[in-house]
Parts: sequence; C-alpha cells; structure tokens
Amino acid sequence: MKNLLKSLSSAFKPKKSIVETYGQADCPLPPEQIQSIMEWLFASLLNAEYVGRSHLIWDLGDQDWKQVVLTALLKDEPLFIYRCNDQLSAAPEHCFWRLMAEHPSLRIYQLEVKEN
Repeated sequence: MKNLLKSLSSAFKPKKSIVETYGQADCPLPPEQIQSIMEWLFASLLNAEYVGRSHLIWDLGDQDWKQVVLTALLKDEPLFIYRCNDQLSAAPEHCFWRLMAEHPSLRIYQLEVKEN
C-alpha cells in the first residue's frame, strides 16, 4: 500500500523543466550572455507550456551532434542550437534548423523534422 501511495503522489507532483547543455565550455560567450540566453529559453518553454527535458547545443559550426540529436528525437524532446560563430553545424538527414526569430541575436534555432 505504501508503494502505491508513493507512486500516486509522485505522479501528481509538478514536473520541472530541465535544459541539458552541450558544448558550452567551448563557446566564447561571457557568462552573463549565456545566462541571458538560458533565461530566454526557459521563459520561451514556459510560455509554450512545455514542462520536461530539452536540449541546447552551443555550436561552433561544422560539428557532429548526431548522438545528441538522436537522443532528443527518440525521446520527443525539443532540441535547440545556439550558433556561437558564423557557421551552423548541419542538421541530420530529414531535419532542419528553424531560426527562432523571436530572439534578438538571431542565433538560436530549433530542430524540426521535415514533413514528407
């Protein structure tokens, strides 16, 4: 009975948003700018009423992010990329990076799957 009550109570607890980040140590942005971008992303996810895990890649261009992308796609979790330099790493086959024009930097993109 205790296990059942514990399971039920955990099912009704509010879930939290988590953003997994990749490549942040290599991105040449000051910490204040990184914090501002993260705050904007959390606010955007909250505004979209998304609660759960998402992923943010700090991209230097011409990098292979296939494993991160595959993980996000298989779990149906949103994936974003921040273009740290002038070049953006290629999206995997059947996907594309959609610019999030809402952010003033014009450097944040969301991974989208191409519709056939």
